[in-house]
Amino acid sequence: MVSTMAINKDDSRSFLTEEHLLFKQSIREFLAKEAVPFYDQWEKEGEIPCSFWEKVGDNGFLCPWIEVELGGIGADFGYSVVLAEELERVGSALGGISIHSDVIAPYIASFGTIDQKQRYLPKFITGEMISAFAWTEPEMGSEIDIQTTAIKKDGYYLVNGAKTFVTNGFNADFMIVACKTDFNAVPPKDGISLLLIDKDTPGLSRGRKLSKSEQGSLGTAELFFDDDSVPVGNLLGEEGKGLSYIMQNLQQERLISAIRSLMAAKDMLHLTMNFIKRQKAFEKKISKFKKAQSTIAEIATDIHLGRTFVDELIRKHMTGENIITEVSMAKQWITEMSKRISEKCMQLHDGYGYLEDEKIARRHRDISLPTFFTGTDETIKILIAKNIGF
Repeated sequence: MVSTMAINKDDSRSFLTEEHLLFKQSIREFLAKEAVPFYDQWEKEGEIPCSFWEKVGDNGFLCPWIEVELGGIGADFGYSVVLAEELERVGSALGGISIHSDVIAPYIASFGTIDQKQRYLPKFITGEMISAFAWTEPEMGSEIDIQTTAIKKDGYYLVNGAKTFVTNGFNADFMIVACKTDFNAVPPKDGISLLLIDKDTPGLSRGRKLSKSEQGSLGTAELFFDDDSVPVGNLLGEEGKGLSYIMQNLQQERLISAIRSLMAAKDMLHLTMNFIKRQKAFEKKISKFKKAQSTIAEIATDIHLGRTFVDELIRKHMTGENIITEVSMAKQWITEMSKRISEKCMQLHDGYGYLEDEKIARRHRDISLPTFFTGTDETIKILIAKNIGF
């Protein structure tokens, strides 16, 4: 039996059972062997190899919450928390796996037909199929303004348009694509539908792999649709209800984003404490300076407050409560808090923090991107204000 001694000190959280901790230990040992030694190379290449996805699936880490009949183990959300945290502990570029497992797959499970579930979800679990969600468009701002169109004709939707910043898009075998299907809907954003599009669908092409400054191994890509012929049977749920489905899944998506950002902050604290304990300035360990001690105390306090808030939301989410307002608060505050922590940690690292081979440099580079996930800060703040009656 795997010992949980090494992780109990760090994870005495009320929603984590012995089974969760064993799952955590298994993932951590797997990643130490199969991801950590190769992570730098994946960053240089700009993608996580498909063979690694299959190894993750072979070990039973993908989509454990899916019901047994479809190949999962029917696990609770605590397993998803563990997966998101352990992937983020290694590096933000592994976040595409968490998005596949706990953001995209739930759309199929929640709104898909029996045929769609049987066609996709078993392969999601094994890692044979990599998924992506194509929402953002080249000209899209903070407002919902989908320009990609899907017109029904002879048993198919003819899709035309373009998507950008598609996480996992470069290697995706399958993607959920948001399209405009009702051009008379009032308001216009209500006329959005979600289509399931396979990689070999006629009319679909991939543009360049986007070399973002942040999270370079996410396989982010541009997608183009030129009379892309999608069978009407690939409509996810009902036509025109795409935005409604996105809003229903938003609570878990934003919670996953907050969980990942909090783990990134925690890792930055760990890296910085180790650095200043061994590094000297003026013949004195940096950790002995009062300013450094004060900064570390501030960072640790922020992380503790964030962890307390997020753990409460995890417990509520696991019991099915509607906490979209609180989750939105957590996502917005924690992603911004992590950016502040990043700046403080870089200052304590001094010039060493800007060396590319230093993990803290990658953390600093990657930390801004989550602020744009599931909506910009401004969009989320407006939602919060509305939901509290302002």
